[in-house]
Amino acid sequence: MNVELTRFRVKKNKTQKVDEWLAFLNDHLLDVLVTLEGEKMYVETIFRETLDGEEYLYWYSIQGTGGQQVEDSDHWIDKKHLQYWEECIDPDFSPVDLSTEVVMIPHKIKESMNNS
Repeated sequence: MNVELTRFRVKKNKTQKVDEWLAFLNDHLLDVLVTLEGEKMYVETIFRETLDGEEYLYWYSIQGTGGQQVEDSDHWIDKKHLQYWEECIDPDFSPVDLSTEVVMIPHKIKESMNNS
């Protein structure tokens, strides 16, 4: 199981497009959840922050091993998600993986994740 929190910088002047992107994901959540199964993505959460005038998106995830990469998906929701990604995420900023120090998942939930 892989637990991650990664920070990505949003391109300048893309705040409204990010608003649209996040609304799109929320509006199509049932389709999003279908695609997470193939990725063995147990939890995926997007956080947003503006810091020193720069906008960032953070991805928190708990993922099993051997899942499909979103880039390899043929599902329409993933294709649209990646279009937003290309338009909004700054490729000149190296993503920052925050350091995982403690993972607190109750044993019965962890077992359920491992058995799916």
